[in-house]
Amino acid sequence: MGASCTREKITIDGRRFYVIKRLGEGGFSYVDQVEESSTGKKFALKRIQCHSIPEEKAAEEEAKFHQLFNSPNLISLEAWCKQTASGEDSEVLLILPYLKRGTLQDELDKLSTRSEHLSEERLWKLIRGICEGVHALHHTDPPVAHRFDIIWSTFVSFTVFHQHWCWNLMTTTHHHGLWIDVTRPRRVKGALAVALQDVAAEKCSMLFRAPELFHVDSHCTIDEKVDIWSLGCVFYNMAFLQSPFEPVYQRGDSLHLAVLGRNYKFPENSRYSAGLKELVDSMLTVEALERPNIDWVMDKLSTIDRDLQNQV
Repeated sequence: MGASCTREKITIDGRRFYVIKRLGEGGFSYVDQVEESSTGKKFALKRIQCHSIPEEKAAEEEAKFHQLFNSPNLISLEAWCKQTASGEDSEVLLILPYLKRGTLQDELDKLSTRSEHLSEERLWKLIRGICEGVHALHHTDPPVAHRFDIIWSTFVSFTVFHQHWCWNLMTTTHHHGLWIDVTRPRRVKGALAVALQDVAAEKCSMLFRAPELFHVDSHCTIDEKVDIWSLGCVFYNMAFLQSPFEPVYQRGDSLHLAVLGRNYKFPENSRYSAGLKELVDSMLTVEALERPNIDWVMDKLSTIDRDLQNQV
């Protein structure tokens, strides 16, 4: 009882939560572990710091997008609210599930320190779970693609670190991928194209960025195909613990040119079946119109799964 008196108390939608500890932080948000006073259940509290009306609207949009979906492969939103600070400053609070297994990147980092890799079985389970989440996003009306300005997250889809991409993927005890942080595709032209390119340059890692976001042409459509490219990079990263374009980055060469030229290689002695290379190569198609959609990817996964079963 005494301990609860010294902890910060948060009330959202009539539910009281006590802050336990900080899980992570970044330039735009903080993530705390919290406990609901009435149930003792642990949750994650994402605190988005807003210093302008546009930032506040973007944070509110993120909360509302959470409520659009009901899928086991998408992180749910328990509750949210907005708190006014001073002047134009405000804070948007999101109560989300606390996933004690942490992030997919946490697991990959541990594997890397031990010079190990995901097993073939676990790799494909994660890939399928992630794709099922993306499938749910892309089959709304209109489709929803990942947010261009919310790229890497930590713990439970939090906008904490923005330099990479697949920390947005969580794992549960059932080994499914979880996916959030989304916005609707958009047709861009003129100043909006320039603005979107600037946002991509600031917020999206070039190591995972779709080609059409490097130079956004006027009168083009940016849609869910950006996810397919990024997913291809993520799947490569899951298998080999680095982006397909990491060697180019390490040499200091042009990442933009490397992306346009598909300048990447698979390890000669890959431990994984040929299906992984076929899948990633298809997803890393430079022309967005020729790049497969999530339905094709799901069909390809089914084919790969049958092939693997036949090898047993």
